[in-house]
Amino acid sequence: MNPNMEEITWSDWLDCNPETVQRVPENSGVFMMHAAMKILYIGASPNLRKSIMDSISNSCTKDAKRFKYSEQKNWESLKEQLIKEYQQKHEGKLPKCMC
Repeated sequence: MNPNMEEITWSDWLDCNPETVQRVPENSGVFMMHAAMKILYIGASPNLRKSIMDSISNSCTKDAKRFKYSEQKNWESLKEQLIKEYQQKHEGKLPKCMC
């Protein structure tokens, strides 16, 4: 694991619904979405609330059951690192909704 990853403080896994997403801050950061304990999507955004809200109505990620997020200033590079680490654990494959 990259030493920078240990510094990430994630939210709890939260239910994917508009009421829960409304409580997400409008700050920059990274997020993950899953269904059946499989990561569907790894995202990053200058506005977490907007991006997660958009994702819960996306044709692929709408099936996500839960999400977690972390507020981060370096969200773009952190997303790339999270994707690389996911690929290392999954034979080079991307999450289902990132193919």
